[in-house]
Amino acid sequence: MHHALTDLTPERLRTWNRTLDPKTYELREHGPTWAVARESTPRSPFWVVARYDWSDPSVVRWTIVESSYAGGGQGFVRITTLTGRGSRLHAEWNHTDPRRQKFQLLLLRLAPNRLFARMWAAALDRHALAQNT
Repeated sequence: MHHALTDLTPERLRTWNRTLDPKTYELREHGPTWAVARESTPRSPFWVVARYDWSDPSVVRWTIVESSYAGGGQGFVRITTLTGRGSRLHAEWNHTDPRRQKFQLLLLRLAPNRLFARMWAAALDRHALAQNT
């Protein structure tokens, strides 16, 4: 699971194919427990450059260092391995640009959290299947 969130190779484009635009994706820098990448969602006019950090093995953090909308933000995903089989993810993020916050509020009203959860689950399930074949 951790690998699906920290793999910034071209495999990332296959794992997150519904939420990551290959036309704008660019890995700018990387190290053993961090990376900086430019990313956007397909058909979106917005993009971000995010610095990812996974020095804590159970948490992947990101900070927006540049964006097309002049806003910033940060977030994290905490991964907990469940007894038996599977994992639980807890994700939080925020944006500092008030215009973006209003857009997010509207988006959350139109697309409930379950939609985001299903998109993430589908991507992570695809990744797990690819790792097991």
